Amino acid sequence: MMNGWLSEFYQFCWMLESHYQQRLAWEDAREARLARERAEAQAAAQLKAMLEANPSGQLGNAEIDDLTALKSSGLL
Repeated sequence: MMNGWLSEFYQFCWMLESHYQQRLAWEDAREARLARERAEAQAAAQLKAMLEANPSGQLGNAEIDDLTALKSSGLL
């Protein structure tokens, strides 16, 4: 009799824990969706700013320490 009660009590506690973990997973998923929406909005704003800065859409082929570009601009 005592063994059956302990088993039921353990199953009840395990059920409560699993429900708690499921709620945590739902909260994590909600936060991930919000973070993704923020990142997408930020990327769209950055793209808009880049296109406003350079409307032709060509951002160029700039390189770091490009000697030819530095000489032609008079920096070297």
